[in-house]
Order: sequence, then structure tokens, then C-alpha cells
Amino acid sequence: MESSSSKPRVNEYMTEDVVTVRSDATVGEVIQTVMENRGHSGFPVEDDGKLKGFISANDLLGKDDGDSIEEIMSTNLVVAEPEMRVSDAARVILRSGIQKLPVVDEDGEIVGIISNSDVIRSQIERVTPSKVWKLMKTLETIHEIEVEEERREVPVDRLTPTQDKIYADELDGRIYELERGLAEPLIVIECGDDLLLVDGHHRTMAAERLGIEDMDAYVIVVDADVELGIAKTAERSGLESLDDVEVIDYAPHPLIEATQYRRDEVEARELGDEGEVS
Repeated sequence: MESSSSKPRVNEYMTEDVVTVRSDATVGEVIQTVMENRGHSGFPVEDDGKLKGFISANDLLGKDDGDSIEEIMSTNLVVAEPEMRVSDAARVILRSGIQKLPVVDEDGEIVGIISNSDVIRSQIERVTPSKVWKLMKTLETIHEIEVEEERREVPVDRLTPTQDKIYADELDGRIYELERGLAEPLIVIECGDDLLLVDGHHRTMAAERLGIEDMDAYVIVVDADVELGIAKTAERSGLESLDDVEVIDYAPHPLIEATQYRRDEVEARELGDEGEVS
């Protein structure tokens, strides 16, 4: 079983102390809230803990101080759930073009907020040595050999991919990270002259697009004459270089559809529950 650190969840990285505004607040009151909370570009709108909408600083432009927030707030929201993987939340953030996702529970109550900076933090903190150790043990068990692990830089143009497609939105995220010097190591298997890329296809493609020639990697050295299953899979898929990897960018990711927040559905469920009680 993989450790939780290899699949970080939203509730591990979200901010629980969320600054919110009420739907009956006025534009003037929210402007004051903006001034008191520098660095916030918008706020979830709630009533008694239930998420009702979202108001951004741009929504306030040109509005009168006495205007009601309820009349101008956005109600077509994209949200995250506490147990959602951070990697999925990242894809939603990139696909939706927003910087923060309100986090709501099954009752529609806001329990936190997760931002793109939280996503980046989760990626940097993610522990990869455990992945390397498991892969090493798998190789040793299947092929009855001993392998070694080295930490070193590998040339991007020598890597053989083992994944035939990646997502454009996640690629954009990895480009963003690399431009800021933020990236975890790759996982590579060295078998003879071959450098098989096991983990880090988005990061490697991002590096190629940025002209980065070498990347930090955990290299598992197989010093034995064996035919690896992962190498055969790459060969059957026609994967010889990064040019053979397809970048998928033809439609909004299904996670956007899955995380659309439908307030009316929550309210309908609540009314149904009340009916059962009565």
C-alpha cells in the first residue's frame, strides 16, 4: 500500500482559517474586508457556514458601496472536496483558470480553501524515496537480481519515455514550477545504455520545452542482462524519445465537470432530509 505522502490530499494542505463574507454584506463592507486582508483577491460567500458563492476584487469594480454582494457574487463555482487528491485539485485549478478553490464537505459547508501555492508546496514536500525503494524491491523480486540507487543528473535527450500521453494542463503546471526552480527528482531506470523514464514525464517534457538539458533524478541501476517489462511496453508503444509522447489538450478535463458546485442540489437534498424528519 502506498503511503499517504505519495498521494497528498486536499485536507492536508488547505487553509482551514478561511476569510469569508456573508451574502447580505454590501460592496462597501467587502471592500473594507479586502483592505484588512492584504493579498486576498477574493472571498467565499457563506451563510451560517454554507457556501453560497464567491466574490472577487474584480466583481467590486464600478459597483456602488450599498450594492448587495448576493446580487453580484459568482454562483457557478468549482470546488474541491477534503479527501480529493491534491494532484486532481491542481488539474482543476489549471483547467478552470482560477487561483483558489473553496473546499466544501458533503453538506455544502465550507471547511477550507486551497490555492495554487498550496499545490506547489505539496509537490515539493512529496516524498519520493519510498517510491524508489518499492520499485527497486519489485525489480529485485521479479528478476531475482540486485539493483543499486544513485542520485544524479540525467540528460533529458537520452531519456526513453514509458508513458505515451500526458495532459497539457499538468504540463503547464510543471513549466510554472521549473521556471521557479521547484521540482522533485525524476525516477529513472538505467539498464545498459538505456535510461528509462519511470516517473516524471510531465516534468521532463516541461524541461525540454524550457531548454533544460539535465535533470535531477533517482537512478536505479540494473547491472544485469535482463529484459525489463517496462522496456518492452515502451517498445510496443513505439516510444523512443519524448517526441513520441502525445500531449492531450482537446477538451476540459472531466474533473471540472465533477467538481462543479451545484448549490441547488445540496439545498434539494437538505429539503428532502427535512421532509423525512417531518
